[in-house]
Amino acid sequence: MKKNFSNLREKYPLFSYDGCSIRREEDKVILHFDFSVPGLCEFRPETVIMTDNMKILNPFDSVLAQKIVFSLGMAEAVSYWKCVCSPVISIPGGFLTDEDLLWWKKLWFNGLGEFFYENNIETTEDNFVSIKVRESIADMPELDKKQSFSSSALNLIPVGGGKDSCVSLSLLADIKEKNICFTLNDQPAREETAAAAGYGPEKILRTYRTIDPELLRLNAEGYLNGHTPFSSVLAFLSYYCAYLTGAENIVLSNEASANEASVAGTDINHQYSKSYAFEADFTAYTSRNFLDEIHYFSLLRPFNELQIAKKFASLQDCHKVFRSCNAGSKANIWCGSCAKCLFVFLILSPFLSEEYLTEIFGKNMFGDDSLLPELQALAGVSENKPFECVGTVEEVRCAIRMTLEKYEARGRKLPVLLRAFDKDIYDGSPQELLAAFNREHGIPAKFERYVTEMHNAVRGTD
Repeated sequence: MKKNFSNLREKYPLFSYDGCSIRREEDKVILHFDFSVPGLCEFRPETVIMTDNMKILNPFDSVLAQKIVFSLGMAEAVSYWKCVCSPVISIPGGFLTDEDLLWWKKLWFNGLGEFFYENNIETTEDNFVSIKVRESIADMPELDKKQSFSSSALNLIPVGGGKDSCVSLSLLADIKEKNICFTLNDQPAREETAAAAGYGPEKILRTYRTIDPELLRLNAEGYLNGHTPFSSVLAFLSYYCAYLTGAENIVLSNEASANEASVAGTDINHQYSKSYAFEADFTAYTSRNFLDEIHYFSLLRPFNELQIAKKFASLQDCHKVFRSCNAGSKANIWCGSCAKCLFVFLILSPFLSEEYLTEIFGKNMFGDDSLLPELQALAGVSENKPFECVGTVEEVRCAIRMTLEKYEARGRKLPVLLRAFDKDIYDGSPQELLAAFNREHGIPAKFERYVTEMHNAVRGTD
C-alpha cells in the first residue's frame, strides 16, 4: 500500500547527504555517494566511469573534480529523498551559497512536477524542502577559478540509442576525429547506433550507474516513487567526464519540443531537465562554480520533432538499430504497446512507408485500436500528454494530418487509429512547421554551420 506523504514527512523529518568519494582503479574511476534517512535506512549508490580507452588529461580527484562530483551527488540525492520526502535535507559535509541553494530547489521542484502530480502531493517551491548546509566555507578547500584545464578540444556526445542522437552524430560526421560518444549503462541500441555513425568501441566513453537495492525494496513496500529530473544526473556526470578527458563541448540532442508542459495549463513537464530552461540554468551554475571552458548545449534545440524525424528518415543505416522504447529497452525491442512507440511510429510516418515502419517496429501500430487513448493523449484530445519524452500537441496533429494526406494520395484504406481523426485536426501549414527555427538556444558559433545544414535539409516537404 502506498504510504502517505504527510505521514512520511512527520516520521522521517531528515534526509542526509553524508558525503561522496572518488577513487581510481586500473581502468576505471568509481564515484561513491552516501545518503541516509535516520531511523529508516542508508543508501550507498555508485557510478563507474570506464577509462580503459580514454586519455585522462585532468586530475580525477582534484578540488574541482571533487566539487563536480559533490554536485552530481546533489542531483542523485533527489531520487532517494523522494521515497520519504523529508522536509529537511542536511548536507553536513558541503557548502552551498544562497544562490546555489535556490538553484537546487528550483531544479528539484520543477523536475519533480510529475512526481508531485502523480502522487497527489500539493506543495510549493518554498515549502517542499529546506536544505541545511555547513554555515561556513572557511574550512572548505579553496577553489581557484583560474586553475588550469588541459583541453583535448574533444566533443562529448551523449548517445541514448534513439533517433535524436543519431541525427546529431550524422550532422557532426565531418569532425568525427574530434568526437567521442558518451553512454550510461550498456544497451545494444547505444553501441549499434554509434557504430552506424562510424564510432567503434574505442570511441565510446562508457559509464555505469547503480541504484541502491534499498531504494527498490522501499518502493516495493509502498514508499513514494515516481519520476525525477534524471537528465540532470546525466548533465553532471557528462560534465565530470568532459573534465577528465579535456572535452570542451557536451553536445546534447534535445529538441525545442522538450519545453512544452505535459499537463495543460501547468508548468509540469516530464522533460523539464531536457528543457532549454534547465540547459541555461546548468550553464550558469557550471560557469559560476566550475569552468567556463566546458560548454553544455543541445545541437537540435532549434528544431521540432517533425524536422528531426524528416532528417532521421534519411539515415537508413540507423533505422533497424535505433530504439526509444523505455518498456522494451532492456530487451532491445519496441514493445509496440506504449505511447513512446506510438509517437515515434507516428512522427516518422509522413516520411517512411507503412510497410517499412511495420518492419522496423514489428507491427503496424496504427492497426492497434487499443492504442487509441494514447493517440488521443498525444494529440491533445484528452487532458494530459503521456508522461514520456514525446513531441508537442502541434507536432503530433501535424503528423496525423500529413499521414492522412499520404494515405489519401495513394488511395489506401485508413487503419483503425487514423479513422478516428480527419485532416482538420491541424489547420496550420506543415511546410511552415518544417521550416520553423527556434532561436532560443545556446549553440556556440563554431557549430552554427551544422544547424544551418540541418535547417536547409528539412525545409519544405520534398
